[in-house]
Amino acid sequence: MPYSCLKRILILCCVTTFLTTQTYSQDSLSLQSPNGNIRFSLAVAANGELSYTTTYQQKEIIKQSTLGIEGWKDKLSLQTVTSTKTDTTWKPVYGEKNFIRDHYNAKLFSFWKNNNAKQCIQVEVRAYDEGIAFRYAFPEHVSGGSDITISRDLTEFSLPAETQAWVTDHAQGVYQLLPLSNWQSEAERPLTLALSNGVKVALAEAQVVDYCRTKFALHPSKPNTITCSMYDKVELTTPFATPWRVIMIADKETRLLQNNALMLNLNAPCAIKNTDWIKPGKIMREMSLSTKGAKELVDFAVKRHLQYIHFDAGWYGYEYAAVSDASVVNVDPRRNPNNDLDLQEVVRYAKEKGVGVFLYVNQRALAKHLDTLLPLYEKWGIAGLKFGFVHVGSHRWTVWLHEAVKKCAQYHLMVDIHDEYRPTGFSRTYPNLLTQEGVRGNEEMPDANNNTVLPFTRFLCGPADYTICYYHRPELKPRLAGTQNARVLKTTSAHQMALSVVYYSPLQFMYWYDKPEDSQNEPELEFFDHVPTVWDDTRILDGEIGKFITVARKHNNEWFVGGITNNDARDLKLNCSFLEPGKKFKATIYYDNPSSPVRTKVSMKHLTVDASTVLDVHLLASGGEAIWIRPM
Repeated sequence: MPYSCLKRILILCCVTTFLTTQTYSQDSLSLQSPNGNIRFSLAVAANGELSYTTTYQQKEIIKQSTLGIEGWKDKLSLQTVTSTKTDTTWKPVYGEKNFIRDHYNAKLFSFWKNNNAKQCIQVEVRAYDEGIAFRYAFPEHVSGGSDITISRDLTEFSLPAETQAWVTDHAQGVYQLLPLSNWQSEAERPLTLALSNGVKVALAEAQVVDYCRTKFALHPSKPNTITCSMYDKVELTTPFATPWRVIMIADKETRLLQNNALMLNLNAPCAIKNTDWIKPGKIMREMSLSTKGAKELVDFAVKRHLQYIHFDAGWYGYEYAAVSDASVVNVDPRRNPNNDLDLQEVVRYAKEKGVGVFLYVNQRALAKHLDTLLPLYEKWGIAGLKFGFVHVGSHRWTVWLHEAVKKCAQYHLMVDIHDEYRPTGFSRTYPNLLTQEGVRGNEEMPDANNNTVLPFTRFLCGPADYTICYYHRPELKPRLAGTQNARVLKTTSAHQMALSVVYYSPLQFMYWYDKPEDSQNEPELEFFDHVPTVWDDTRILDGEIGKFITVARKHNNEWFVGGITNNDARDLKLNCSFLEPGKKFKATIYYDNPSSPVRTKVSMKHLTVDASTVLDVHLLASGGEAIWIRPM
C-alpha cells in the first residue's frame, strides 16, 4: 500500500468530457504565490509534451524546462484544472518555531494520455511565498487500482547562464562552488544555486517516504540544465503521488534558511496521537561501555544539564558480525575486555537521576530482528535508538527505514538516523524521528569554511546531528598534537559553542569525543548548560554562504545567539532589534580571547542591551561568538 498520507491529498478522477488545451487561457495555466512574487507557468506542446517556467519578481529563475516521467512524456491532453488556496497555521511538537504558517495557492492539472481516461496523470503545483513545489499523481480509476512503474523522472531545471551551485556528491562530503558544467558526479539535495541576477535558489525534494532518493545531475546536451537522477525504479499501485520537487527561492541565502519550514509543510500532519513522551534534549555518548563509566557520565549529565546519555557501537558485540545479538549485552572486547556493563543497572541509575538512555544499533541487527528488539527495548526502559550504517537511496530501504521509525513510535522510542540519510520532512508526520546525520560533522573534524556552507545547504532540508565537540584540541590534549590524521578540532572553542545555536537539532550531541574528565568546570560551560535544543522563534540575522552566519533563537523569555565565521577573521555588527522593544536585557557574551587565563581561551563579558543595541562582534579566524540574553 502507498504511504497513508496519500489518502489526504487531492486526487480527482479524470472527467469523461474531452477538452483541448485551447480551452484554457494562459492565466489558467499559471500560478502565483500569495504575495505575487513567484510565478509558475505550465505549457502543453502540440505533441502533448509538458514544460514549465518560473519567475521571481519578474526575474527569470527556471527557463522553459521539461516536466514528466518516463512513459508519460508526450501525447498528453489537458482535461481539467482545479484551483485551491490554503492559509492555515499548525503547531509542531517541537521545532525552530512554535507555530508554522502553511500558505499557498495550488492547481491540479489532470491529463489523459492518448485520449484515454484510464491513463490519467496529474501535475499538482503549489506556489508558496517561499518557492514552488510540484509532484506527479496517479489517481485510482473507477475500476480499481493499477500498477505503475517509474524508471526515470524527466523533470528538468534549466537555469540562466552563469548560475553557480554548491555541490557535494554525498551527504557527508565537502562542498564545492561550481558552474553548471563538468561536474564529476551527481549532486546531493538540497542543491543551492546562486543566479547571476542575484537570486538564491535551492532545489530539493520533500516527502520521500514510499519512493527512492533522487539526486541532481547535469543534462548531457542542454547547457545550464539540471536533471533528476533516481536511485532505482519504483513500482507502486494507484492511487499514489511522487515526492515533491521543490524550488526554494529568495533574494538572499539567509531567507532560504529562514523559510526552511517549507519542507515540513509538504508532509502530512503528525500521525502520533499522544506525543508527550517525545522529549528533545542534549545527549553525550558513553565510550567506556562499563557500568562505572556510564554512572560517571550520568553524574556529569546531571551536573551539565544534559538530558540523555548514549551507548555507542560495541555494547552488543562487533556490530558487523552476523552472530552479534542486539537483544543481549555482550560488550565487544576491543572496547571493554572486562565486559562489565550492567545496562539495566545503568538505566535504573540514570532514571533515578532524571537522565534517559539511547542505544546505538546497526541496521544489520535492526533489519533482522526489528519486531522483537523494539518491545524489548521499551521493556528495558530505553528512551531512543540511534540507527547506524543504514542503507539509503533505494525504494526498498527507504520504505524500510520509515516503517522502522513508525514502529519505534509504537514502542515509545525516539530515533536518530546516522550516516548518509538526509531528511525530507518526515519528522512532521512522525516526530519521534528527532534528528539525523547526513552532514559532514565532527566525526570528520571539518574546517570553518565547511561549517559556514552547511546552514545554507544541508540545513535547508532539516535538522542535522553534527556532533559538537569542545575539548578535542591539540593544546588541550597534548598527546594529539602532531599526530597524523588525528581527530582534532580545526575551529575555536567559541565556534563550537556557537554551533549549538546555529545548527538546529532537537537531539543535540554535545562533547563528542570528549569525556567527563576532560572538563575542568570552565566558566563558559554555563552556556552549554542552559542552551535548549528546540525553540519558540528563530531569526536568521545575517550571513553569506561559505563566509559567516549569525542566528538568534528564542526559548521561553530568553534568547540565544550564535555567530561563526569561516577560516578568515571577520568584524560584524549584531543588531538586537529582535528583542522586545521597551525592555532591558542582560547579555552574557562568550568569545574567543587568546589572552584569556582559561585554558579554552574563551572569555565572558556582561552587558545591558535592548532592541536599539548594535553590538560590535570580532570573530577570530575559524572562530565564533555565543550570547545568552535574558530579561533583567
